[in-house]
Amino acid sequence: MASEESVFFSRVLTELTLSFHIIYATIGVGIPLMIMIAQWVGIKKQDEHYILLARRWTRGFVISVAVGVVTGTAIGLQLSLLWPNFMELAGNVIALPLFLETFAFFFEAIFLGIYLYTWDRFENQKKHLLLLIPVAIGASFSAVFITMVNAFMSAPQGFELANGELVNVNPILAMFTPAMPTKVTHVLATAYMTSAFVLASIGAYRLLKGSEHVYHKKALFLTMKIGLVFSIAAAIIGDFSGKYLAEYQPEKLAAAEWHFETEEGAPLMLYGVLDGHDVKYAIKIPFGLSYLAHSDLNAEVTGLNEFPEDEIPPLYIHYLFDTMVTIGVWLTVLSLGYVIGVWRKWTFVLSRWYLWLIVLGGPLSVLAIELGWWFTEVGRQPWILRGIMRTEEGATTSGQVDLMLILFAGLYLVLGTGSIVVLTRMFRKNPVERELADREVEKEGELT
Repeated sequence: MASEESVFFSRVLTELTLSFHIIYATIGVGIPLMIMIAQWVGIKKQDEHYILLARRWTRGFVISVAVGVVTGTAIGLQLSLLWPNFMELAGNVIALPLFLETFAFFFEAIFLGIYLYTWDRFENQKKHLLLLIPVAIGASFSAVFITMVNAFMSAPQGFELANGELVNVNPILAMFTPAMPTKVTHVLATAYMTSAFVLASIGAYRLLKGSEHVYHKKALFLTMKIGLVFSIAAAIIGDFSGKYLAEYQPEKLAAAEWHFETEEGAPLMLYGVLDGHDVKYAIKIPFGLSYLAHSDLNAEVTGLNEFPEDEIPPLYIHYLFDTMVTIGVWLTVLSLGYVIGVWRKWTFVLSRWYLWLIVLGGPLSVLAIELGWWFTEVGRQPWILRGIMRTEEGATTSGQVDLMLILFAGLYLVLGTGSIVVLTRMFRKNPVERELADREVEKEGELT
């Protein structure tokens, strides 16, 4: 059994790595779809602005892919170094989705390289657009396969347990666990949503800085529309996730909602302060938890009193869940207001204060992604493999994890700072106005 210190530093390092990687992974999954939509709209409307959008987003996307590869490799390394007992037990079960994730990434990378180096090589832009389809598919399926591994950890199946070993493994059954549908769809929807709001944030910021070019207005309207669609999708899938938790992980749902006693017609608790088992100052939505869990206002919801105390997740996940949901609702309202406002020609949606709210939406969407993953991982505690292996049983016994934490933290600081500097300089030295002017000169040269 690992020492408390080893378990603590292993968990901190894993959380740090996942928290850093998830930013680049989310952008890596969502941006290809944004590029594909922008180029498709540009071809359909014969609008050079959307084509340039796709071109510029692709340049930034390449940087995020490079950093994502490094942090993704770090996660694979840390699985073996920090959680050797878990990998020894479950490694042969999760090997298939891990391999498929790697295959999906290479599939994406190959076509991304071809796509990048064939700009202006096709007379028919539709043929160039076709190269982006495997990029978007590969990026999305990377998320699908790695999320299948996470789903397996929450709802393990596809094997038999004999003498502490997983035998008679069925890797296909292990991939398609009850947790898989809601987890995979939620990860994809929120990745697309977050990428859209990050790009919208950039567009709004350029407008605030005085760039009145129609290019930025088109970029903002396109990304806010996409953000609205996927924020609604994320909310619908989130409702299904609540029903999954009620059936398969009731202790996690009860902990997230500070629901201590099994009861019918249970209210939904938002925020508040915990005093023992009493919840004070919370916003209560009558019958809300019963409806979330079972689509029935009077349904019985299992309380924490039904579970052993040592199997109850940390209760602070309540705040993670509530903040994540609050940000999601806020972004939905913000994007809905903007889209309707543009259609109805409401001037306030282009006012400085509303644009600043959109700028804030980018970082908030990234924060919501982080909160969602913290909620997922902490909400599974005390298990690393639910019902089979506890976290402390899977951790390394090494006493050097604290040194590893310092070294990896330094690496992430360099990677994060470097990527921001490179992206800033890349776009500052090549403003959109200059690129549009250059494109006009190129067209005139071709005509003459």
